Amino acid sequence: MKRILTFLLLVGGLAGLLTQCTEPGRDLDVTISDVGNFFSPDDNRFVKLQPATPAAVVFEWGQARAQDGTLVLYEVAFDKETGDFSKPIYKITSDNNGVLNKATIAHRDLNRVAALAGIGSLGTGKLKWTVLASRGVNVKQAGASRMLQVERPAGFADIPADIFLTGDATEAGADLAKAIKLRAVRPGEFEVYTSLKAGTYRFVDRTTGTPKAFYIDGVNIKENGTTTVTGPSKVYKVTLDFNNAAARLTEVKSLGLWYSNDNAVRFPLTYTGNGTWTLTNTKIDFPAVPWGKEERYKFRLTVVGADGKDAYEWYGSSNSDNSRADANSPASYFYLFPIAESQWDYSYKFNGAVDGKNVDLLVSLTPTAQYFHRVTIK
Repeated sequence: MKRILTFLLLVGGLAGLLTQCTEPGRDLDVTISDVGNFFSPDDNRFVKLQPATPAAVVFEWGQARAQDGTLVLYEVAFDKETGDFSKPIYKITSDNNGVLNKATIAHRDLNRVAALAGIGSLGTGKLKWTVLASRGVNVKQAGASRMLQVERPAGFADIPADIFLTGDATEAGADLAKAIKLRAVRPGEFEVYTSLKAGTYRFVDRTTGTPKAFYIDGVNIKENGTTTVTGPSKVYKVTLDFNNAAARLTEVKSLGLWYSNDNAVRFPLTYTGNGTWTLTNTKIDFPAVPWGKEERYKFRLTVVGADGKDAYEWYGSSNSDNSRADANSPASYFYLFPIAESQWDYSYKFNGAVDGKNVDLLVSLTPTAQYFHRVTIK
């Protein structure tokens, strides 16, 4: 119904405009009256922004009138606290495509406006706002303005869709075009398994032109800088959460083939770059058990925990139990998923032909593809 009403108002306004343009001897009058009083939000109202929710603030004001009775359109304009709206930092059309004298503005948009006003992550500041009424080319700014106090959450107002790693400390070097794309694990969250050596690195949102750049400072993500690496090359799991401006750099000391029957890692794999580990030409035996031959396995990463001590992360099957792999097993059988610690659950089962044979084994945590592993009988 609202759409129909809006359409009729637009048509009516356009018809009135056309009628005036075509009536002989009558000049087009685009004069509009002042915007009436502001109704909401109150001056200096405080809003704690929650951009991840549907929360919004309703801005409402008295109507302006067109001299010729045709339609007036509205925008809400924002500026910095000391601004005069000569160059508003942001404008947004009122509800119903600018027809209504109110604007329902989402917290996510206000968070973006706050960032444009220079209010940093977790910062508090004021936004100055007013209303622009227009009819044709005639735009009239309201005589009044108000302040809106906002507190921004952690995180960035604009979450990058993609993130790449570049710099002379990285495996891809400082050539922007060759930057390493991180894996998106959730909206605003990215990860990559990679090695870092002495040098500097940064993150960018694209590999051409002049991208936005970010860097890790302790446990925070900040803009426009680089992070310096010293000492020997090490493998890391790098995790970035732009929703909370949080970063974590976890050293990966090793990745091993876990024999469930042994309740231990039997073979460590070698890191070979680009998020991959390999085991080459190695004999695999299935231990003898009362029920026959035991073939279950998965993978354990030994990482440096937050307390500096060894901690473990696991990759295994999405199924708590599996049949033996065979020539008809789908590629998805070999996909790797983060799993909880357990001796037996979420293990894979080697193909029966593997027993007593030498194999090559590849574990791929390459960020641009589904994590997987591959067993090749020699």
